[in-house]
Amino acid sequence: MDDVEATWQSWLSGLAPSKRAAAESVRTQFEALGAADAPDWARSEIDENQPQLARFVLLRSLWRGAIDGWAGPGALEQVAAARRLLDAGADKDDLVLLARAVAYEAVFAAVDELDRGGDVNVSGADVGWVVMESGEDGSPTGRLLSGLHEDLLTMDPSGRDGADLWQ
Repeated sequence: MDDVEATWQSWLSGLAPSKRAAAESVRTQFEALGAADAPDWARSEIDENQPQLARFVLLRSLWRGAIDGWAGPGALEQVAAARRLLDAGADKDDLVLLARAVAYEAVFAAVDELDRGGDVNVSGADVGWVVMESGEDGSPTGRLLSGLHEDLLTMDPSGRDGADLWQ
């Protein structure tokens, strides 16, 4: 048993049976999703009552769809300007990199705005918003997904924390 597993087992042993079962379930889900540090995510979910699984799934899906989707077959060719650039001899890999970098910046700006919840001082409007986890039935759990912009880079499915976006 390695140190990570020993620490996990020690922590689990101190939990009530219901929390232990919840922790094991959440860890299994993180592992199935490919989280390298599944025990840490699960522990935070249980100990801190943070919706880490929802956070992980949301940020990872933004990477796979909005950002990495541009590397998919035919993605660039759906954009007329990209087709023109390709027809003019532009390097497809460079265009994919550009599209992914722009998509990352747009996703970052969007989640940063969601994290702020509306700034009355800037907008002048007395409204705001929150991003909240929901249960299987779609009803809110009351657990907020905050600080999403802080972890966007670390959710890069490649494990490179977006390093290839600025090459």
